[in-house]
Amino acid sequence: MTTETVADRVVTKERLLGSVRRWRRFGEPVPAGGSVREDGSPDHGIFGPGSVVWEVLLHPATIVFQFAAQGLLQATYKPIVAGVRDRDPLARNARKGTLTVFDLFERGQRNSGMHAPMWLGDTETARRMARHLHNIHQKVAGDVIDVGRPELGGYAASEPRDAMWAALTEMHSMLWLYESFAFRDGRTPHRLSPEKRDRYIAEVAEYCRLVGAREDEIPTTTAELAALYAKYDDLFGHSATLTVFPDTGGDFATLVGENMKKNFHRSQLAAAFYALVLDHGLFRQLLAGAVSGRTRRSIGMSPLRGRIAVAITKLSLPLIWLLQQKPFERHYMRLMWGPDGVMLIESARRLLSRRVLARR
Repeated sequence: MTTETVADRVVTKERLLGSVRRWRRFGEPVPAGGSVREDGSPDHGIFGPGSVVWEVLLHPATIVFQFAAQGLLQATYKPIVAGVRDRDPLARNARKGTLTVFDLFERGQRNSGMHAPMWLGDTETARRMARHLHNIHQKVAGDVIDVGRPELGGYAASEPRDAMWAALTEMHSMLWLYESFAFRDGRTPHRLSPEKRDRYIAEVAEYCRLVGAREDEIPTTTAELAALYAKYDDLFGHSATLTVFPDTGGDFATLVGENMKKNFHRSQLAAAFYALVLDHGLFRQLLAGAVSGRTRRSIGMSPLRGRIAVAITKLSLPLIWLLQQKPFERHYMRLMWGPDGVMLIESARRLLSRRVLARR
């Protein structure tokens, strides 16, 4: 074992936290309202302070649980799992035998912060990040989604269908966690009204356009979203063969576990705690009781196991409340959204506060 190999496995506090370079692309993002449009009005980006999306996104519960919720729902969309299996850096490192639990943590750590410019930046900031992610995702394509079901065909992350579902699963998972986890208005978590739920989906349509979805498929109401899920039902669900590499027949999930065990170093304990115990462990367990019954079936839960998950989530509401309080939220915001993400969130919250004061 070389000194360089050992050094690569060591995770210092500074490496765990990460510098701005871990998240930033194309320079410092401009927050919504930080620039003006041609008509002189503030450029609030694709959503803005009057949107239901910002109401949902900026709540502390969403800031803490966003990545875990997104991961839970996207794990049910087979083309996304196939893309990670075949083209993600996690898969490349696993095949080389160098994957560590820190790699898994950092992969998740970059997620929210790299999406924040699209959700909370001005229009040009959102477009720049969308173009960057589109270019990166052009490499995420393959001919086989699932070796056990070759009739499903292939996947292409930058093409309209899979780009649309990446966006919809991001945003739909946030709506679910907000309604199930967000303590607000002096009340325990509760659903939005049907009208506000439809407004939320209508606003998400603009995000779908940003990532290149087909206009004739973009849903603008909850009913249209439900119909879209039904249309693409074959692409959702649990499959025992989904993690099998089409070229070798090896299993991606098994290989990841073997790598992390072989390459473990005690300095990786903090990364393991955040990645395995919280985001992929406790948080996903709590979120399993917050999603739809269809989603629980898609992750392989039996009806009995699904009912137990719902009961666990309801009994865990005091813990869920605690995890969205300011000390933990501030810590997790910096850890999982990065310095630019913190700036964008704080700027957007100031805009929201001013709007509320103006209405009063």
